[in-house]
Amino acid sequence: MAESLNPSRVLTIGDLRRLAQRRVPRMVFDYIDGGADAEATLRENCRIFEDVTFRPRGAVAVPQVSLDTTVLGTTFALPFLLAPLGSSRLFAPRGEIVAAQAAGEAGTGYVLSTLSGCRLEDVKAATRGPAWYQVYLVGGRDVARAAIRRAAAAGFTALVVTIDTPMAGLRERDTRNGVRELLSFKPLTMAPHLPQMLARPRWLARWLADGGLMQFPNVVLANGPMRYASVGPALERSVVTWEDVRWIRDEWRGPVVVKGLLTAEDTRRAIAAGVQAVVVSNHGGRQLDTVAPSLRALPEVVAAAQGRVEVLFDGGIRRGSDIAKALSLGARAVLIGRAYGYGLAAAGGAGVRRAIEILSADLVRTLTLLGCDSSAALSRDYIDVPPAWEASLRSRLPAVHP
Repeated sequence: MAESLNPSRVLTIGDLRRLAQRRVPRMVFDYIDGGADAEATLRENCRIFEDVTFRPRGAVAVPQVSLDTTVLGTTFALPFLLAPLGSSRLFAPRGEIVAAQAAGEAGTGYVLSTLSGCRLEDVKAATRGPAWYQVYLVGGRDVARAAIRRAAAAGFTALVVTIDTPMAGLRERDTRNGVRELLSFKPLTMAPHLPQMLARPRWLARWLADGGLMQFPNVVLANGPMRYASVGPALERSVVTWEDVRWIRDEWRGPVVVKGLLTAEDTRRAIAAGVQAVVVSNHGGRQLDTVAPSLRALPEVVAAAQGRVEVLFDGGIRRGSDIAKALSLGARAVLIGRAYGYGLAAAGGAGVRRAIEILSADLVRTLTLLGCDSSAALSRDYIDVPPAWEASLRSRLPAVHP
């Protein structure tokens, strides 16, 4: 992988996306880029930011902008964290490790997926910043308990429980491209997909040198680490319920975050389960298609939370202005996924660092033009939303005023 990226040529997350598309096989790019079914929610997650407009303050001097924020009692230098991306080792050698390292260098947090190709201890050791562990119950409670205890011993400071994966969504691009055949190594069914791998010889050489075939060292079953071929059935056998959330809360002595809710009802259930934060998320449009885009659901969750839990946001972030809009709507911080995944596929750790630089610079510029000197000071006063959003919120939460 390249050690650096020319800032004059890689100006945006879209530039990183195009570079990633040229550097990894189609099956890997589409694994990052694609969504479920017709990908309606995937597209709307990004487009909906256009419906929210800014209300800038004129004739305001902003000599310096602060991006600091505090999440779950920890101060971050940036109001965005790196979200859990499963199988990141596909994108670049030691993918989770180099992404965590880049997050720590930037003074922000990294969230490690259960479905990581790197050991959680190695990932935590690679970052100077806070790290959270995202837990699935694949393999059952005993397997999850062992991973939770390893995460505590390694120094992870929060657990993220994803609740929107009772089964894997139908990601049509993955099925057509042969991702499962690649990762589970089924030679006969892999044959039609070999040309796209051979067309990216540098990626192939690095992937093979990094260990090739995927397994998940943080999901240790009776016969050893779980292999990729087991993921779909394992998810269906490990549906997370609110009872499971309470069990995880009791197993873990630190903060618990629930990720993947879109409604006031689930927000209240999360509060009742005793969690400390929630993430408004539709899994990047990769699960149930045509659910609400995350930004559209954010005001409802914020209003229902009433300050009893911290609200984070995930979905469609491609620019610093997107981050500013989510913060203005009440998110404490946001999680970015594809934005740094493209960077990881484009140039490894250098690509992740460039993604963080792009979003940070975008956000500073947006705040300066808004006449706001701190991302923590953003509020509804800085934006307008469509009238239909307000009407819907009043009808769903008549006793709560945003």
